[in-house]
Amino acid sequence: MHFKLIVVMVEDRHTNEILAAAREEGATGATVLNQARGEGINPTKTFLGLSVGNQVDVILMLVEEHMARHVLETIAGVGKFDETSGTGIAFQVDVEDAIGVRHQMQALEGALEEII
Repeated sequence: MHFKLIVVMVEDRHTNEILAAAREEGATGATVLNQARGEGINPTKTFLGLSVGNQVDVILMLVEEHMARHVLETIAGVGKFDETSGTGIAFQVDVEDAIGVRHQMQALEGALEEII
């Protein structure tokens, strides 16, 4: 079984809906890193050296490769990433090897038979 790492950077107020949508589409877990700061085309504004921008969460998900694109597209739709500038970004990266995901592999076996 091969995995993709889906990395999502989203405003913290949308994290729970992104996680719920990803789980509905087959993601079996996630790690959320809180209080990151993102910057797009236009630099974020500062006041006395402090950032005034929104807090961003970074969500990391290992997703089975056959499910990854669908999960990614669902996340983009729920987060409205392509519709509204600055709402978030998501991308996937090939994972060469992973340890500690045996329980995910067992949970995914039945679902993958339907997909493949």
